[in-house]
This record gives sequence, C-alpha cells and structure tokens, in this order.
Amino acid sequence: MPPPTEFTKLTELTDFPDFPDFRRDDAGTVLLSPWIVPDAAFQRPAADSVLAEWEHRQRPDAMLSLTAFLSTDGSHVLHYAQWTDDDAHREWGRTRRPAVVGRIDAAIPGIRRPGLVRYRRYRSYVPQRPVGRRPALLVTPAFATAGADAQRALADTVVDLLTREQVPGLLGAHFHLSQDGKRVLNVAEWTDTSAWREFVDHGASARLLRAAVDALAGVTPAPAVLAQPATAADDPGGPEAPQLPAVPRYQLHKSLINIPVRTPNEGT
Repeated sequence: MPPPTEFTKLTELTDFPDFPDFRRDDAGTVLLSPWIVPDAAFQRPAADSVLAEWEHRQRPDAMLSLTAFLSTDGSHVLHYAQWTDDDAHREWGRTRRPAVVGRIDAAIPGIRRPGLVRYRRYRSYVPQRPVGRRPALLVTPAFATAGADAQRALADTVVDLLTREQVPGLLGAHFHLSQDGKRVLNVAEWTDTSAWREFVDHGASARLLRAAVDALAGVTPAPAVLAQPATAADDPGGPEAPQLPAVPRYQLHKSLINIPVRTPNEGT
C-alpha cells in the first residue's frame, strides 16, 4: 500500500454546491453509510465531525473522496465515500474506525448506524446537452435484486430509457450495484426539487420507467435506508428510530477530495 498522503497536500474541503465526481474511473469501490440522528439539529454536527476526523489526520492514498449529504427530512446523514479498493478500506476500518466512532458518539450520542453497503458504479446517464447548472438535489431510489444479472438488466434498462427520454432537470443518474448482488442504488442528480417533483407527479417518462422496471424479473423497489440499528452497540434501547422515506432526497453538505481526479492533460 502507498504511504499515507499528508493532510496538508492534495486536499480540498468544499462547502459550496459542488457534487463529487460520481464517474471517476479510479474509484474501485463506493461505500454508502447512513447515520440516523436523533434530531435534525444533529445532522450538521454529525457530518462535520466525520469530515473533521479525516481532514486533520493522515489519509491513505486509497481514500479518494468523502462527501456528506443531509437528508431533506432531517432524519440522517448519508456518507458517500470513494476508495480505490476494499482491502484498503477494511484495513482502515479494522485499525482506525473504532476510535473515530467512539469520539463522535461521545460528543453526539444517539446516532444509529444501519451499516455501510459496498457498491461499484456500473453505468451512468448524463444528458446529451449539459444543462450548465450544478445539481441542487440528490435523490436515491433503490431496488432489491436477485443477483448480478438482474442488477445489470435494471441499470441497462433505465439508462437506455433515460437516454431516449431526456428528462428535463435530470443532470445525471449513476447506477451503483452492490457487491453482493442484492441491491441497486440510483444516485440521481437534479437541478432542483421542482424538476424532480414534476417528473414524479406528472412526467410521462416516470410512467414509462415504472412500467419497464415492473416488467423486469428479480427486481423490486426497496427502501434506500433501513432504520434498524445493525448491532446492539447502536443502542437499540434508545429512542425509537424515525420513519424514513423510501426514496430519500438530499442536499450537499460538504465534500473532501483527498486525491483529485486526474485530467487527460496530466498524462499517465
């Protein structure tokens, strides 16, 4: 493994509306981890605590980026992390994560962690004619799938349909396949909430998509985030878990880019 990157180098911490590059080719694994908070007032402190832990210490070069999104209903923080490989992340989880989580829980009690899911991005849809606007909303519909064939069939079907339909306000749809074959997560970027709402409530494209997905074998809609704690250590005797939306919506909080995306003119 390469030596850790000094925290003063190759680092950008942003708190303006600039989403991570979901399509970067060097991200061999994508880790999504929701942290359910006891009250909306704890969303930002919880997200800031995680980012601060990474910002002020050495990081392995295998850690590419970490982004915190805040759910619009105030129930949780979604951490979206890109790494080069799973082994490097597992080593960090084994040696460093317990201390990090312990410090955060001491400062912000009551956080529930359903557990992370390991994904790999498979395909993305982006408009043929870029809108020229930064996304203001992230929406994450999820599906349960009966294996890798069903995963790919779902992603291929939706990407092909979106390419034909060119949905107004949709800036990107990035299909992430869980490594165990059981889930697909669509990380969708929208110009704003009104564009997404128009698509859901009145869009002919939405009806076509629902019909196409319903016709697929081994694919069913699923909650994007499960509210139950993963282990007894997550305080099952605490306050009752909040009701979470089946399709959460998010706004960007902050992104930490540890290893910037290499542009073509930077060579190999």
